[in-house]
Parts: sequence; C-alpha cells; structure tokens
Amino acid sequence: MTLSCEPSNTPSDLPPSSADQRAQASVCSLRRILCSSRLDKHAPTRGFAKLPQTTQGRRDASLNEEAIGIETSGERRIAELEEKGKTVLYLAYGSNLCNETFRGRRGIQPISQVNVIVPELRLTFDLPGIPYSEPCFANSAKRDPDTVAKHETYTESEGDLREQDYHKDRWHKGMVGCVYEVTPSDYAHIIATEGGGQAYKDIMVTCFPLPNDKDTVPVYPDTGAFKAHTLFAPSTTPPSQDLRTTERFSRPDPSYAQPSARYLKLITDGAAELALPSEYQTYLKNIRPYTVTSRKQALGQSFFAATWLPFITFLFALEAMFQDDKGKSPKWLGVLSGWIFLAMWKSYDVAYKKVFGDGERSEKQGEDVLV
Repeated sequence: MTLSCEPSNTPSDLPPSSADQRAQASVCSLRRILCSSRLDKHAPTRGFAKLPQTTQGRRDASLNEEAIGIETSGERRIAELEEKGKTVLYLAYGSNLCNETFRGRRGIQPISQVNVIVPELRLTFDLPGIPYSEPCFANSAKRDPDTVAKHETYTESEGDLREQDYHKDRWHKGMVGCVYEVTPSDYAHIIATEGGGQAYKDIMVTCFPLPNDKDTVPVYPDTGAFKAHTLFAPSTTPPSQDLRTTERFSRPDPSYAQPSARYLKLITDGAAELALPSEYQTYLKNIRPYTVTSRKQALGQSFFAATWLPFITFLFALEAMFQDDKGKSPKWLGVLSGWIFLAMWKSYDVAYKKVFGDGERSEKQGEDVLV
C-alpha cells in the first residue's frame, strides 16, 4: 500500500512484493473481523490507571524524527530504537481510543499520553468489514488543509439538518485522537496486529496538543506542534477490487457503509475515557450506526455469518499456526485470505444484497419491519 495510488499492474509486470503486500492487508482485515465477531459484548470492563502527560521535552525531540520504513528496514530500525532506550510517539484513533481495546485486548502498555488534533488527517469509516454485522471500521485519510467547517462548532441541532445523512462525514476539522508514548517493542506489536507492516505504512504527522479546559476543537490550533507516527492505509482512487494491485481492497463507494453500534461504542467510550472535547464527543455520538430493520436483513445476517464465519475462523487458526514471531503470515496464506475476503464481498454484491437487502447501510422501515 502506498501513500499515492498506483495504477494496477498486469501479471507480467507485478513487483514481487505487491501480491504479498495486498495479501497481508487482507489478513489484517480478516483478523479485525474475527476479533469483532468473537468479542464478548457482556465482558466486564477493566480499570486502567491514568497515564501522565507526555513531556514537552519528548514532544520537542519528535520534531527531528523520521518515519520508519516498516516494509523495508522496519525491524532493524525498531531494534536500534530498543537498544538505545528510545520511545515511539504513536497516534491512535478509532477503537484504539478505548482502553479496553488498546491497553486491554491488545496488551499495549503506554508510558504517557496527550490528546491532540491533527489538521492534515481526517477520520473515515472506509475499511470494509463483514456485511450485516460489522460493515466497516475506522481509518484515516489525508485532509485538505484549506477545509474549514461551515460552522465553527458541531452542535446537536446540526444533526437534524439532513435525514438521509448518517452524520459520519459532518466533521470538517482535523482528526482528533490521542498520542501514546510506547516502547519500540510495543510499537512493533501494534504494527504486527495491524497487518504485519504490509497493510499500512508508517508516516509522520504533525500533532497539536488539545487544551484540557476547552469544550471545542480549534480549526487552526496554536499549541506547540510535535510529530507522531501513525499507520496509514488510504482508500484507493478509484476503489480497487483487484488482488493484483498493491492497494487494499476497497468498496465502490468507500463512504457508503455505516459502522456497527458495537464498534461505535468502543470509539465513544474511548473519547469519554480520554475526556476529549465535548464538541467532538457530540459528533461521535450523533453518528448513526448500521441497524438491521427488516426480517429479510435479519435472515441475511444469520445466513451470511453461517456461510462465511467458518472460513474466517479457519483462516485465523491457520494464521496462528504459521505466522512468525513478528506477526507476519506466509504469502500463500495471505493470498488465500485475500481471495476469501474478496469472494465474501462478491457473494454479498451478487446475491445477498439482492435477496436480503442492504448489509452496509440501514434501510427505511417498511412492511417487513423487524419488531
């Protein structure tokens, strides 16, 4: 996956690493789907100690740091940082804002943290998941620096302006997130669990700390800037559904799908735990989740899970068996996973959607209303 969209390669000129990169991206997607499907919605919430704020000295030092080429020299660079006793500043967003996800299930042990706004990025929900259950997941994309919200703040009354809109694209300011200071070994674990360094690229982004006493997010932040690493997987333009390309699989309209209520709750819970500005929390709470509204959709959800979750579970077992100590899966397993992921979505487009209704976006309630 590259920061700019490359044209698709023909089989004769396909670089040796391209299929592997695409396959690892599919492994990442399938891993995320399986973890979501196995998550106990009723599991008790654990308590996590409050972290200190990242020091000004550490933030200043980040201005001289460079991105880690995780697809080429990443392992060596991370080992060097570990030997020197260095740390990594990592920008988290989406479900990684939630302590239970980031510090609990993923086992990351941050040293410090600071809430930030990142003007050059925006939050998207364009990572495909599984129709009818987890239609999509959070992602990041480049933001036009000249983009300014129509209103300086997001208000709840704004949520009633357009009934057909489910509100996820109404945030026009920069991405709001949390920068964690982590050890190099923890960052290597983050990379592995996000696709082994193949599904994402490590990039450096400019972050601005958010004041603790402000309810709104500034359009033009003026707090001291610093740099942080983040893992970047932009949607392809045009959307790619060809496994020969280096880009990840994308839906025809990356902005179409709605996230599940379960997934959104992880994000809103994390925003509350981190005490992000109330303006941003209001925006998150007003995003409408995907909801099964008809008996047809409910049947589709059951049949789709019964058909595809056994394949995904089997692939997850193979991954656990064959992945190396860096979290990377062999190329053959990545290719197999990629084709199954593509076949799953093709079956939805060709058959399930026509028979059972929309599995990515809520439908208006009609005569077949689910009660």
